[in-house]
Amino acid sequence: MAQPGSGPAARTADVYLLFAHEPYYPGPGTREINTAVVAAGSLLHPRVLQPDGARIHRLLTHGRQPGEIIPLSTLTHELRAGADWPAVGDWERVTTDLVQLVHSGHCDALSLGLPDITRALLCSGPHSHVRAYDAAAGEFIDYGPAERAAALADVGVFLAALVAEQDLWPGNGLLAPLTARP
Repeated sequence: MAQPGSGPAARTADVYLLFAHEPYYPGPGTREINTAVVAAGSLLHPRVLQPDGARIHRLLTHGRQPGEIIPLSTLTHELRAGADWPAVGDWERVTTDLVQLVHSGHCDALSLGLPDITRALLCSGPHSHVRAYDAAAGEFIDYGPAERAAALADVGVFLAALVAEQDLWPGNGLLAPLTARP
């Protein structure tokens, strides 16, 4: 199977990026927001660091399934556990720019307040395990790829309900996607 972003694999529309960020509260009495899902096209927004956003967009959209939600941690896994991020771009700056776009209303997002274990699973690679101590039972609980897949499926249910009414708007004035491999 071809690695995303390599070879002649076609770019897929309707792919989404999931990433965790510093928690914030959108208003008084609201839940913490600590994770966002944006349309891949948001990476092409001119207010996102470029060409980094466009390079991440290319990686995110090649060889994917329509409607697929790709956690940033999955991209990190695909980039040799992050060793290849420098060749792609500054993911920290790009995700910070994306959060600012969401806050300012320049793109849409599914903003989530994920519980700690769920967030940890989605911030870990697809084959990672997260261990948590259950004080009541006096034992560690291991959460692995199956629980991560279930958490991602749960996010997918929320996203599907949202985009059934209207897809996530990536913003205006988007740059053209990159087509050639660097």
